[in-house]
Amino acid sequence: MKEYFEQTFDFTDPSLVSIYDELPLWSAPFGLALLNTIKLQPSMNVLDIGCGTGFPLLELAQRLGQTCQVIGLDPWEAGIERIKLKIDTYNITNATVVKGVAEQIPLADGYCDLIVSNNGLNNVEDPSAAYAECFRVCRSGGQMVLTMNLPESMMEFYSVFGQTLENLGLHSELQRMHDQIASKRKPLNETQRLIEDAGFEVVEVSQESFVMRFLNGSSMLNYHFIRLAFLGGWKNVLQPEDVDRVFTLLEDKLNERSKMAGELRLTIPFVCIDCKKP
Repeated sequence: MKEYFEQTFDFTDPSLVSIYDELPLWSAPFGLALLNTIKLQPSMNVLDIGCGTGFPLLELAQRLGQTCQVIGLDPWEAGIERIKLKIDTYNITNATVVKGVAEQIPLADGYCDLIVSNNGLNNVEDPSAAYAECFRVCRSGGQMVLTMNLPESMMEFYSVFGQTLENLGLHSELQRMHDQIASKRKPLNETQRLIEDAGFEVVEVSQESFVMRFLNGSSMLNYHFIRLAFLGGWKNVLQPEDVDRVFTLLEDKLNERSKMAGELRLTIPFVCIDCKKP
């Protein structure tokens, strides 16, 4: 019997139910661009940096098949445990996951035929060290494919946030807002310079975008991923005593704008960078 007939799925199994619909919507557009850029070859060693809870790590492992080995690297221990559950539940035998950081990759020189990072390498503590490590573990002629969102992400929101801070006379907080954007999302030319300084050749740069649509500002601010990934950073721009009044005015302004436009749109421009180690 073919091996893919051997496993059956029980849709009452809590483990299966818990992972079936787990992929974050946020990760998908970036990951689809990445998956469309990688070169599919047999017998590859693949590294996914910042693998989170398993996308695109496990997608790659299954698409590439048994001749390839795919390793995920992430410092998030709870995420690693989630990946292990998926590996066991889906019986994925060519994927493993390691706890660690991109600045110290626990692999031998020239081990990887392909390195990927889906919105991961833009969040490391020391980008120069991380790219140098990628260069070290990549074989000559190997491919590295990265995705990341750009500084212009959600500018519809940030323009209203900035106006709110300016209206309240919070000029130092306005500068902190810009600094916070710069700390999380590097300009494309700066990222390219870091990649090339590490020794990689940038083969192709593809820029795309997607839009997140909300009825109004209230629904956007209550959206789970906004609260999970962005709201804390926005609050940290402010002094604690200013948070309530700033966000009350900000929410009102966003709601006014969405009422006039019929919706609130947040545009997410991102880039997919295809690289090669000479």
